[in-house]
Amino acid sequence: MKCPFCSAEDTKVIDSRPAEGTIRRRRQCEKCGKRFTTYERVEVIPLMVIKKDGVREEFDRSKIEKGIFRACHKRPVPVDRITGLVDDIENELIASGEKEIPSSVIGEMVMNKLAALDGVAYVRFASVYREFKDLDTLLEEINKLAHRK
Repeated sequence: MKCPFCSAEDTKVIDSRPAEGTIRRRRQCEKCGKRFTTYERVEVIPLMVIKKDGVREEFDRSKIEKGIFRACHKRPVPVDRITGLVDDIENELIASGEKEIPSSVIGEMVMNKLAALDGVAYVRFASVYREFKDLDTLLEEINKLAHRK
C-alpha cells in the first residue's frame, strides 16, 4: 500500500477492525511516519450461467435448491444435507474462478453429488435434466448408477 502523503511503498498495519462488510485498517508509513486509514472489501464478481439456448443469466442458487428439493421429495434426505450439497456446488463454482459457466456443467455437478447422496433422487433429477424420452434411456441411467456403487 502506497503512502498517500509521500508515496513510499513501505507501510505497516497498526490496527484492523471489521466495519460493516469491510475491514478497516489503520496504517503507518515507515518513511514519513504519518498515519492513514484504508478499507478492504471482498470483490464479488457476478457468476453468469450460459443456458442451453445461449442466453446468459446471473447465477441463482435457489434454482439449484428447488431442483434438488424436488428430486429428494419424500426421500430420507435431511434438509441440512441438501443445503450442504448446494453450498458445495456454489463454492466449487466460485472457486473455479470462471465468470461464465455453462448450465450443463452445473447440471453434471448436481447429478454427481446426488448420485452419492441418494440414488432415487439422482434418477429423478436425471430424468428431468437429461429429458428421458423412453423407458430404455431411464433403464440405461439406472444401470450406470448401479455400476457406480
